[in-house]
Parts: sequence; structure tokens; C-alpha cells
Amino acid sequence: MQIVEEDLRGNEGEIKLIPETLDDLWHLRFIIEKGDVVFATTKRASQSSDKLRSDKEMVTVRLGIEVEKVEFHKFANRLRVSGRIVAGIEESGYHTLNITTGKELSIIKKWKPEQLERLRKAVEDSNWPEIVMLTIEEGYAVAGVLRQWGVEEIFEERMGYGKGMGDSRREFFGEVAAKLESLEFKYLIVAGPGFAKNDFMEFLKERYPEVAKNAVVVDVSSVGSRGFIEILKRRVVDRIVGEVRLAEEAEYIDRLLEGIAKGEKVAYGVDEVKEAHNYRAIEVLLIADEFLLEEREKWDVDRLLREVEESGGKVVIMSTEFEPGKRLMSLGGIAALLRFSIKG
Repeated sequence: MQIVEEDLRGNEGEIKLIPETLDDLWHLRFIIEKGDVVFATTKRASQSSDKLRSDKEMVTVRLGIEVEKVEFHKFANRLRVSGRIVAGIEESGYHTLNITTGKELSIIKKWKPEQLERLRKAVEDSNWPEIVMLTIEEGYAVAGVLRQWGVEEIFEERMGYGKGMGDSRREFFGEVAAKLESLEFKYLIVAGPGFAKNDFMEFLKERYPEVAKNAVVVDVSSVGSRGFIEILKRRVVDRIVGEVRLAEEAEYIDRLLEGIAKGEKVAYGVDEVKEAHNYRAIEVLLIADEFLLEEREKWDVDRLLREVEESGGKVVIMSTEFEPGKRLMSLGGIAALLRFSIKG
């Protein structure tokens, strides 16, 4: 999240910002509320046209609306904000603003402390390197951070040893892994031309499991800048986030099924999940996107999601286009991994 401008008097006023990721749109879902005023550019039919409505020319305008409804469309990569028009080329009627990544908007409201904190956290997260690329072969490794303008090399590690010399090789792996551990990033690509990349990944899983958790291995023919270019050309970066998230979701489902089998520290179905939330027992709330869309019309499911996060739990929305989400739907669409068992 990028904050462009702030004009606050106490806890009230305007913040102009640009969401940069899908996660940023998710944050905004819980920041923008009914009664807020949101400004953004949008498409409207030209009023000067006297043609039939279907043929009217569409023009880009900046409108302000008083919010009545906010909808998060994860797989359309957008946030829909609907309400009454209060400012712009016309000051009557209703309109829906489609907020997407990279699109500037302004929010005018009375800001709650937790909303400002959520915004600050989103800005802080966006300053971390999103993806680190490590290209590695025997005795030589080069790492780079993916920036908007390209790949920035951040470290190089060399060590001479004969191929297959276990102690020296593990020492080299340890030096590289320690440097990776000192960085803050979300995803790691481990790439290289030979077997070293696979062996290094096994080393990470054994010695640095937190670093390995969000990492993938790919094959490239070069180390260093040429290797980085190969990674980008193969569109590995476009796939990594989805692959890592799917792996994480599959792990959550496995934990859920194991808990169901043992009868401990899980809840599934609306009634059980609500009961677990009443005890503030939810560590991870799992919810299928299809279930979320269906249930929003029946009860305040968004309030549950917000309160789980406020109580220190994690919310994971799963796509029913993929296997973990389908399995969750078969269990009722909503479930939770618990901090402690609520069953006697």
C-alpha cells in the first residue's frame, strides 16, 4: 500500500492512497465502511450525448460517493464500492467504483485506531522485498530482490571445494542460508543449472524451515543476472504466489482433516465456528470464496472475519476453483483451526 497524501485533524479527515497488491484490496475491505466518502476515477456515460443509452460515449470522471456497500472480489482483483454520488460532474444518483491495484483513491472518514494501524501495516508490508531470487551452483550463489524496475543484486557467496565434499558443501549452504534468513521477504525462488539447487532446498527444509516454507525450485542454465532474466522470461514470478498459497492451503486442509479425525482443536460448519469464535479460540479461519458470497446475504460473515483478525487469528479465503477450496466446500464452506479444544 502506498500513501500519497494525508490530511487528518485528530482522527478525522482524508487519506489518499494507492493499493499495490490483492492483499491491499483485502485490507481496504475492512477499512472502508458505510457512511465514508470515497473518491476515485470511473467511467460514466456522457451527459451531452443524445444517442440511445447503449450507444452513449463513456468518459473518465472523478466521482465521490457516500459508501453504502463494499464487496471484495478476490478473483476479479477488485474491490467494488457502491453508494450515492456526492461530488463530481453530477451530484445525484448512485454509482459503483471498481477499485483495482495501482488505482488511486481517497477515503474521507472518522478513522478508528485499528483502521489506521491496519493501513500502516499494509504500507510496511509493501516496503518488504516481495520476492527474492537465489541462483546457485556448486560453490557459487547470487541473490537478487525483484523490484518494480528490475532485479537488484543483494549478495554473492563463493566457496571453493571439490564436488561432493560434504562438510565444505554444507558450510557453503549454511553461509548462503544465513544471509537469506537475515532478509525480510515473502517468497523465495531457488534456481540453478545442476543438482545444487535441489540439495540446497533440502538443506533449507532441514535447517531453516521458515525460510523454506514459501520457496520453490526452478531449473535455469545460468547463475547471476542471466539466471534472473531466465526466471523472469519463464514467468516463474507470475506463478510462485499461487503455487505457494495453494501449498499453504493444502496444508491447512490436511490439518483440518486430521483434527476432525482425532476430534480435537478444529471446528467446521457455521454453528461450530461461531461457538469457537465466542471462546476466542480461532487460530486460523478457513472460508471458501463461494460460501462467502452466498452467506453475505444471510448473516454478517464479514463481521466474523474482522473480529477473528482483531482477536489475533488469521483469515484464509480459499478459491473453490482449486482442490483445497473444493474440499472445504464439501465440509460446509467454513472451518477453523483452533488454539485449544472447545469440546469437553
